[in-house]
Amino acid sequence: MKPEPSSLPASLREPHTDLVAAWDWEFDAEFLSILSEECARAGIRFRSVARDDIVTLADGLKSRAMTLGVFLDRTAPDEEPHQKLLAAVLESGAQIVNHPDHVRRAADKATMHLELLTKGIDVPYTIIVSPYSERKEIHLSLTELSRLGRPFIIKPANTTGGGTGVIMGAETLKEVIESRQHHKRDKYLLQERIVPAVVEGKRAWFRVFHVCGLILPCWWDDLTHIYTAFEEGQMDRCGLKPLLTITKAIAEVCRLDFFSTEIALAESGRFTPVDYVNEICDMRVQSIHGDGVPDGVVRMICARLAAFAALHTHG
Repeated sequence: MKPEPSSLPASLREPHTDLVAAWDWEFDAEFLSILSEECARAGIRFRSVARDDIVTLADGLKSRAMTLGVFLDRTAPDEEPHQKLLAAVLESGAQIVNHPDHVRRAADKATMHLELLTKGIDVPYTIIVSPYSERKEIHLSLTELSRLGRPFIIKPANTTGGGTGVIMGAETLKEVIESRQHHKRDKYLLQERIVPAVVEGKRAWFRVFHVCGLILPCWWDDLTHIYTAFEEGQMDRCGLKPLLTITKAIAEVCRLDFFSTEIALAESGRFTPVDYVNEICDMRVQSIHGDGVPDGVVRMICARLAAFAALHTHG
């Protein structure tokens, strides 16, 4: 089911909208349809705005012909015309999910690593390497490298999207040297590889969603990328409540309203965040996409966003 078309002359003619979602990815359609249903259930006005309507919306906000309460940003942040829309939303004083300043900060894995470490969160052992553009040589001894174990992970600090640039099974210093040249202006993280325990027949790897204070953990197999929703009572039965406290701590650090994090329960018993912050969550539904998010979890996320917008707009 597709979201309500956002042909702006018709759909954004009302002077006020409680929740506006800007989007530019075709696979957001089902998510936005469910969000529309939950906003109707909450009694608030919702509009989705696709790429072709973004300029018109920005102009409407700038001229004060329309206002909005909460803005959900599902767009690529560094592209036009999204920058124009974002500037207009910021100027309007609307609540933004997620605020662009917080998104930029959270997207830097090196920054998040250091801040989570400072907060006392048990992050993987990591070596942060400066960008190739700043220093071509790498001052890293074999002793330091050996502390990572083998294999280890190489990942750029700021490149996002489907694991772009990430090497999961690195073994040598040569691979580190070569990888740095792929994204020359980016820092790199060299990270120990976490082997998850097996709990009730499942790899103890989790993707946890945080949406406006609500924390929703799912099993997420790191090899197949398939989600499984939690059974009732399973979190208590399996001793998995640290997923909630760790995600809450990450939220305090990154300051995002809506994000996901990956947390593994290692064979040693450590609960360790392994991919700290995903600032734009993939919301494809499992009933249509096999590796999507369980439909019930998507609906809970949408209900929470609708409740957040209702509270912000109407108190």
